[in-house]
Amino acid sequence: MAADAEAILRAARRPVVIGMGGGGDVVGALATAEHARLYDGAQPVVGGLTWERRPIDPVPGPRRVSEIEGGSEVAPGVLLAGPSTRVAGREVYFAEARMAAFLDRPTVLIDIDGGAGAVGDGLARAVVALERDLTVFIDVGGDVLARGDEPGLRSPLCDAIMLAAAARLGATGHPVLLGIFGIGCDAELTSGEVLARIAVVGSSGGLCGARGLTEPVATRLEQSLALVPTEASAQAVRAFRGGTGPVTIRGGARTFALSSAAAMTYYLDVDVTIASAGILARAVADAGSLEEANAALNALGVRTELDLERDVASL
Repeated sequence: MAADAEAILRAARRPVVIGMGGGGDVVGALATAEHARLYDGAQPVVGGLTWERRPIDPVPGPRRVSEIEGGSEVAPGVLLAGPSTRVAGREVYFAEARMAAFLDRPTVLIDIDGGAGAVGDGLARAVVALERDLTVFIDVGGDVLARGDEPGLRSPLCDAIMLAAAARLGATGHPVLLGIFGIGCDAELTSGEVLARIAVVGSSGGLCGARGLTEPVATRLEQSLALVPTEASAQAVRAFRGGTGPVTIRGGARTFALSSAAAMTYYLDVDVTIASAGILARAVADAGSLEEANAALNALGVRTELDLERDVASL
């Protein structure tokens, strides 16, 4: 029998909601967090990764804790970020710093350089230090369910590491949940591909529920977009406002079909997802570093966002 996402979310008083794909995924995380705050009476914290995409940060890959200033480390590889948190010596502010400015409270910032095991262990210590009773990992778009052979796939590495880290955190007894927000909105997997993978997870008992945007939550996300640059999460809000049909993002480089389904967050059981549709997370689970995880995906014939960023930087 599938776990009940509604019961899990309503029971949580102090959830932390993590945008697991880097960049502006923290806005997608805000959808779950705001729903918890407004309707469940919770005190959520949102967060994300130390990996800003081009053109925000032209240096390939995520930033290590040692490369960051203006944050406070609460556990190995896990920082609390404020409005001034940035890449040391450069005017590169993390999306989480901008979100902290918007919310007027700290956000969580995660360094994934040590691989899934280190991330999971760091989060296990961080949720205790921050007194969090649930961790929700939010993927914007749905590429966390990728097999690796999809023609549009561009950024599987972050998601694979974070999904494997979620399982490691869950193995400690801390409640975890996976969410997919804005299906297809990153123009990687199509909405049809994402829904088909959700069905695979569901057939294995791993679809736990869904929540849609509401007017207050959508308005809050729109307000955050004035400070936090992101295209994918913005399209999910656009779907809630009635947007539909072909949409072009990434400077005209990527096109996808927008539908009302993008205004939903689908919640999945972490372990069932990995067992039934998590081939990439399984591949990186034992990798001891970002480089090893990247090599593990390369060995499957999968090119990653790290490969792409390095290619561009070498030109």
